[in-house]
Amino acid sequence: MRNQNNSFGSRLLQWLKPRWQRFSKVFRYYWGKWHFTQWLLVAFLSIALILSGYLTYQAKMAHVENLESSLAQTTEIMDSSNQKAGELYAQKGTYVKLSKISPNISKAVLSTEDRNFYKEYGFSIKGFGRAALLYLQNKLLHRDYISGGGSTLTQQLVKNAYLSQEQTLTRKLKELFLSIQVENVYSKNDILTMYLNNAYFGNGVWGVQDASKKYFGTNASVLTVPQAAVLAGMLTSPSAYNPIDHPQAAKQRRNVVLQLMVENKQITQDQANEYKQTPIEVVDAYVHKDGYKYPYYFDAVIDEAINKYGLTESEIMNKGYKIYTNLNQEQQTAMQTNFDNDALFPANASDGTKVQAASVAVSPSTGGVRAVVGGRGEHVFRGYNRATQIKRQPGSTIKPIAVYTPALQSGYNFDSELVDKHKSYGSNHYAPKNYDNMYAGQIPMYEALAQSKNAPAVWLLNQIGVNKGYQSVKKFGLPVTKSDDNLALALGGLSTGVSPQQLASSYTAFANEGTLMKPYYIRKIVDSTGKVVVDNTKKPEGKKIISKDVAKQMTSMMLGVFTSGTGVDAQPAGYSVAGKTGSTEADSSATGQATKDKWIVGYTPDLVVATWEGFDNTNSEHHLENLSGTGMGALFQSEMAGMLPYTKNSEFDTKDAQSIIADRNKNKDSGDSGFWGSIQKKAGEYVDDIGQGADEIKQKAADFLSRLF
Repeated sequence: MRNQNNSFGSRLLQWLKPRWQRFSKVFRYYWGKWHFTQWLLVAFLSIALILSGYLTYQAKMAHVENLESSLAQTTEIMDSSNQKAGELYAQKGTYVKLSKISPNISKAVLSTEDRNFYKEYGFSIKGFGRAALLYLQNKLLHRDYISGGGSTLTQQLVKNAYLSQEQTLTRKLKELFLSIQVENVYSKNDILTMYLNNAYFGNGVWGVQDASKKYFGTNASVLTVPQAAVLAGMLTSPSAYNPIDHPQAAKQRRNVVLQLMVENKQITQDQANEYKQTPIEVVDAYVHKDGYKYPYYFDAVIDEAINKYGLTESEIMNKGYKIYTNLNQEQQTAMQTNFDNDALFPANASDGTKVQAASVAVSPSTGGVRAVVGGRGEHVFRGYNRATQIKRQPGSTIKPIAVYTPALQSGYNFDSELVDKHKSYGSNHYAPKNYDNMYAGQIPMYEALAQSKNAPAVWLLNQIGVNKGYQSVKKFGLPVTKSDDNLALALGGLSTGVSPQQLASSYTAFANEGTLMKPYYIRKIVDSTGKVVVDNTKKPEGKKIISKDVAKQMTSMMLGVFTSGTGVDAQPAGYSVAGKTGSTEADSSATGQATKDKWIVGYTPDLVVATWEGFDNTNSEHHLENLSGTGMGALFQSEMAGMLPYTKNSEFDTKDAQSIIADRNKNKDSGDSGFWGSIQKKAGEYVDDIGQGADEIKQKAADFLSRLF
């Protein structure tokens, strides 16, 4: 059998040999004729040239000339008066100059991390070659990463400042070209300074100065050799070698560093032996500075910088920007103080779950957000901000927008009589009830609004046409869909719901003479070199959505909410506030007064504040009480009392509707019905009719255009 196999193999080789020789001859002929070697070389060099050009461009676009200033400076948040309000930082410590850092730490770090630092130009040829070989090895083993490569100090700085921690050849190439660019711009001492201030030393501590305080209770300028060796030894693995959590491992690692310093001729062997015998004495004198003073506001600033202006969280936190905002520190402090006061909120549920709440304050003339709080309890960095992110039914707070504003535009007056009866509508027999199940038969519009009556609101929307209400809600900037185009809209029955910030935005139109303003946080962003990268300082124009006269009539009606209506317990002493309360019914409770959401939105000519209260998840065990919409008055009253003193205290140019009616009746009773009185009265009526007629014409034109297009 073996002889047969050998015979077959021999015959196969004899058959293949001449054929292989002919193929090789032809291959060599055509390879030489078409100069494939040269073409492959050209292709390889072209790819290398293109890749080098691309990576050089990327390195240039990184603007490494800003690196030192961005590392040395902390991102600051400035308020509406351009005063510092706080700081943002994630990988920042106390930045110190090289002259304030002991030479011992430089010697220890260079002996451990990069002995040829002062001889190389940002990268090590040996190290990079080793990284390439290891990458090829891992590719063969189906591992898409680099196992190591001996990065230089400059490469480590670049990696921490600009790149991710992923171990790939692409990242390694970017690191190489960025390192060369850094070396082109900075001196070796500048690079060493940046590295030591940007290195991580465990336990949330960045930079050698804070690490010195954290582990030895001293400044970086006076570190001893053994102390410097401890810190240098931590750089490869801060969590494994820090002396607080792992004292024995830290000591062993320190002794390794001391021996490396001997090899690098920074200390003698005798000195190293002596230092190795010394114990590590930890003294924690580090005090964490918390500049995140207004957490929900700062969260919103970061979100806007990311979503609107294209910055990344890392850039915002670490690049030393100055971010100028619309923050009013006094108003923000007042709002936070109220949210910290448990006495202003309902009791927790039986299982301890807190009633949640959110509030936002907006300038009606600019849309600038003055204050915001997105929840109660412990804050989570960039966590759930209920003031901007919740979507809840607005309840009766939508009535002024969906019903009473379009009614005024359609020819009704603030004192028009409305039907207040329990009625059903349509084929589905929709039959809204007043919360107290009491009906007056007829009721003036201003009183129906102030007392938050449901039946007259639905009747009025049915009279003017549901689509007018639907279009009005859209104009006010609230999210609606075609499924919301029904009578339930009058009571806030939206498919998606609204956030406090969206509701506050819609009410700016009433406070700002009919002009709707969009809320925003950031006015300007300046980078660490002083260059303006975002300029939003031009006063926003807003969008005119209703006439000044309609806004004035709406304000006169909504003043009554706080003087004699459902918001009377929320009225701050000494101030006139207009607005609306609202609530939604909980579905999963047998209690008739069970409430899912409570709202109050109030405004002056200077400030619009919207506040929501409820549980994150509503069920039979987690709901509020009192469906009327009252019950959160103490919170809102305290908020407004704390914030309004820091406004211009501008006054409304109208009285509340009830006072206007009382004055009208008083004039009648005082005999002011003579000849001149009659003329004045008629003139006033004509002016009102002209203004009302103009609004009606505008509304009809808008309706015609919407049907046309």
